[in-house]
Amino acid sequence: MFRSLDSKLLKKSLLALGLGAALTLTGTAQAGQYGIGAKATPEEIAGWDIDIRPDGKGLPAGEGTVEAGEALYEQFCATCHGLFGEGEGRWPVLAGGQDTLTEERPTKTVGSYWPYASTLYDYIRRAMPFTAPRSLSDQQVYDITAYVLYLNEIIEEDFVLTKDNLASIKMPNEENFFVDPRPDVKNKRCMKNCADPKKLQIAGTLRGITPVGHFVEGADAPAASHDAQMEQEQHKEKVRKATLKGETLAAHGGSAKAALSEMATAGKSTYDGACKVCHGSGLTGSPKFGDADVWAPRIQKGMPTLVQNAIKGFTGDTGVMPPKGGRVDLSDKQVEEAVAYMVESSQ
Repeated sequence: MFRSLDSKLLKKSLLALGLGAALTLTGTAQAGQYGIGAKATPEEIAGWDIDIRPDGKGLPAGEGTVEAGEALYEQFCATCHGLFGEGEGRWPVLAGGQDTLTEERPTKTVGSYWPYASTLYDYIRRAMPFTAPRSLSDQQVYDITAYVLYLNEIIEEDFVLTKDNLASIKMPNEENFFVDPRPDVKNKRCMKNCADPKKLQIAGTLRGITPVGHFVEGADAPAASHDAQMEQEQHKEKVRKATLKGETLAAHGGSAKAALSEMATAGKSTYDGACKVCHGSGLTGSPKFGDADVWAPRIQKGMPTLVQNAIKGFTGDTGVMPPKGGRVDLSDKQVEEAVAYMVESSQ
């Protein structure tokens, strides 16, 4: 009798306890308190909150001049965009192109197409230089922005660009931009004859910053050749032919290379930071890293000639090499080391 009563009381107590716990958990979930994570600090928020609106909101304090911007542009931008914004090879043209937007193949530049001066600053600060985004100071971005606007004859040579006047600059094509009234739509999922994900190859370049396949001379779409993919296919073909002949290739497509000299080893970091953007894929007519056939006639001229051309600049039949590749901040010694690294790796 007493045992039965105790059992019933115990069941009721447990039921009440469980119900109470459930209500407590439900209340906690509804309040959004999960006991995980941490509140973002002002410093963490500032690291992400870097966008700049067309009205200039978000611009940091500072100012820039065309004169200071010219030297910085030649140092960080000219290798790809040309000394006067004309673009090297397939790299974007920054100046000119006015009155071409109605043509079949318009030239879209800062002067002919860009809608807002403030968002030009935003883009340069966020994405440039190509090999090291977010490495420029706010001051440097103001100077470079001023110079690019000057190249497009939007501001005068003595104009001082500031946080207060940047958004007020009227861009030539601003009025042709409008809010698209069409509703957003979603593409239907591919349900038949789909590509096999296992056979897809995605190749990144420059440490995953941006693919450059569409900048290869002759390419006409972003999905054009990817160098890494092409090299892999070429290696497979070499292995196949060697197998038929009973030969053996090294693991990475060719005979084993001799160890690099001390100078060449020292030049690798300079190559990765300053030279790879062009020599890594043969852009602007530059000899491609590792291509022995292309490097052979150049190597025959001798290291002193190669180093001199790299330091002072060189104009050839297939392209232009700006002095020090546009990186005037590099020492002659660093350039010599980078040349040694490319030469020894391409024999």
